[in-house]
Amino acid sequence: MEEQSQPQANGATGALARAHVLARVRAAREFLGVRSLLLLVGVLLLAHISLLYVHPAPPATVASSGGLDIGIVFDVGGRGDKSFNDGAYRGGERAEHDIGARVHFVEPGEGSDREAGLRLLAAEHMQLVIGVGFIFTDDLTKLAKEYPDTHFAGVDYALALDSAGNVIPPPPNLAALKFREEQGSFLVGALAALVGNSNKLGFVGGMDIPLIHKFEAGYRAGVKYVCPDCTVIAQYAGVTPEAFRNPGRGKELALSQYQSGVNVIFHASGSTGLGVFEAARQTGKLAIGVDADQYAEAPGHVLTSMVKGVDAVVFDQIEKARNGTFHGGVQEYGLAENGVGYIYDAHNRALIPDSVHTRVEQLRADIIAGRITVPATR
Repeated sequence: MEEQSQPQANGATGALARAHVLARVRAAREFLGVRSLLLLVGVLLLAHISLLYVHPAPPATVASSGGLDIGIVFDVGGRGDKSFNDGAYRGGERAEHDIGARVHFVEPGEGSDREAGLRLLAAEHMQLVIGVGFIFTDDLTKLAKEYPDTHFAGVDYALALDSAGNVIPPPPNLAALKFREEQGSFLVGALAALVGNSNKLGFVGGMDIPLIHKFEAGYRAGVKYVCPDCTVIAQYAGVTPEAFRNPGRGKELALSQYQSGVNVIFHASGSTGLGVFEAARQTGKLAIGVDADQYAEAPGHVLTSMVKGVDAVVFDQIEKARNGTFHGGVQEYGLAENGVGYIYDAHNRALIPDSVHTRVEQLRADIIAGRITVPATR
């Protein structure tokens, strides 16, 4: 019995020894695994920290390859508004065709989407990032400071004032593009009064803000210049950006004005103006378009359109970016710079007598020459 128990004891002892060794091996592996994991985490952490000090490469990295990459973010209403955004799109298309630019168009949704669109383009090292519309003002100002080596441009950029009433200049890499809307509006106001056959003229604005007040002020001044006894009925669609895309509200306001004796209404309200045109068709009266030639919206009922050369301004800035002549600061485009004007062509010529056209052209020349000063505020 003792001889049999001795081998069994030795076997048990060997088994325990092997188990102990295996346990130590497993422990060593686990230790090495944990250590490797800790080393990996340490390496990744160091890499992450190092990336925090890496700044985006300047636009020259794209330019060096001979390309011209431009980013354009559209305003509220987006493409197809047959107005402001479509003008910007035409300017971008022209740059693609004429000077070989690669234009990246972004149509944002609401709120932060606008800032995200601008930021995306800046991070992609565009030579120029353009925000179309005053609503981009704050976002452009912020990003121009974050990306000092990128050029930015804001169409209808809203200048801020300090406590003393002085204009706060934009960052040096940001072009604040301004139109003298009041000058073009003066001309269509005079035209409306001369052909309206009523001492009441109408105005429908989009959002009740200083920018749209410029249209109203110029229009009102033009009406009064040729018809001192005339009055202008001015109404706005709202106080938020939604006021620029509410055709139902535009039609409601226009119908009330037409019914009060107004024969011609000038709108400065984005796609809200589509309702004004519908009201003009319904009542058989006249409307005046804005930003682009809007005759096609109501043929025979669009007296003219106060056009802003958004396409020309966008192209001008892209061309400057290509030529190396881009510069920040406030840049204004009025009648003298062909930044604003009015439509007179084969479509609406029958609505405008030659004598009236001659009178309006003289007013245009007088404004350019400085003989007439057009107010920009109400």
